[in-house]
Amino acid sequence: MNFFRNKKVLITGGTGMIGKALVASLLKDNADITIVSLDDLEKKNKDIEIIKKDLREFSDCLNVCKKKDIVFHLAGVKGSPNMTKKKPASFFVPTITFNTNILEAARRCNVERILYTSSIGVYSPSKVFYEKDLWKTFPSENDKFAGWAKRMGELQAESYKIEYGLSNISIVRPANIYGPYDNFDPENAMVIPSLISKAISSNGTLKVWGDGSPIRDFLYVDDCALGMKLALEKNIKEPVNLGSGIGVSIKKIVDIIIKNLPDKNIKVEWDINKPSGDKIRLMNIDKISSFGFKTSVNIEEGIRRTIKWFKENKKHYLKRYNSFLET
Repeated sequence: MNFFRNKKVLITGGTGMIGKALVASLLKDNADITIVSLDDLEKKNKDIEIIKKDLREFSDCLNVCKKKDIVFHLAGVKGSPNMTKKKPASFFVPTITFNTNILEAARRCNVERILYTSSIGVYSPSKVFYEKDLWKTFPSENDKFAGWAKRMGELQAESYKIEYGLSNISIVRPANIYGPYDNFDPENAMVIPSLISKAISSNGTLKVWGDGSPIRDFLYVDDCALGMKLALEKNIKEPVNLGSGIGVSIKKIVDIIIKNLPDKNIKVEWDINKPSGDKIRLMNIDKISSFGFKTSVNIEEGIRRTIKWFKENKKHYLKRYNSFLET
């Protein structure tokens, strides 16, 4: 039986990278989809309702949650570690506001099930991240503001369990998600889209911060969307990591990108004087795997697809962003 069939589903952040993949997947399930956006968007699919609202306003959140069966809360603020250091308030304040408003609005509107999107940034540096260890430590200094904002959302969900006896909020902590529709601004994007953009635009030299040794857990966006749906459908009541569980070095990422650009003769320059973040950030995914989660796109195939998509859409997405809001 298709759990999402004919369900009235609200997606915040539905115009972002993960949101688009989630919408595409839910359309196949014949869900009744509403996307909330801060901007005026052209409606291109008759099966999707698009509403312009500001999630920083609680009244707007109440309006969009009315008569909804399911809420996928993906809206947030996305940017590189360097950008979060320069503009921490621009990440911290909107994230907390979005979370507080949407979760409370969904509670008041008696939404059946809610998916709250947390982050890998909630964890303290460690070789492997285990869900049970989260509250023993603090977020990394590299993710302090965004990490604490996401933790507050998790605490809000826990407070509802204690005070109201609610256990309808599933929490996922995604790893480094990448794929089509990502932010490819070379100065503000996350590692994979930034490197793809820089490599394609290079004149033969690709400058990369650090020495290439840091290891990260990368998950292709389509697999992320499937993991979110699974967490909500199974009504997983404890926070779960959502990643590949496989560590990949930045050097390997660079090598894969260059391999998929055979028409360019690229030389890599490693700038070891620049910061490169925590050495290892790898997720243990045993908990979500026990519910049946499996990845279907490995890192080589995911990067190949992402490069292909970016080449076809380069003129629309290779730009400098003035705002980093994904709503």
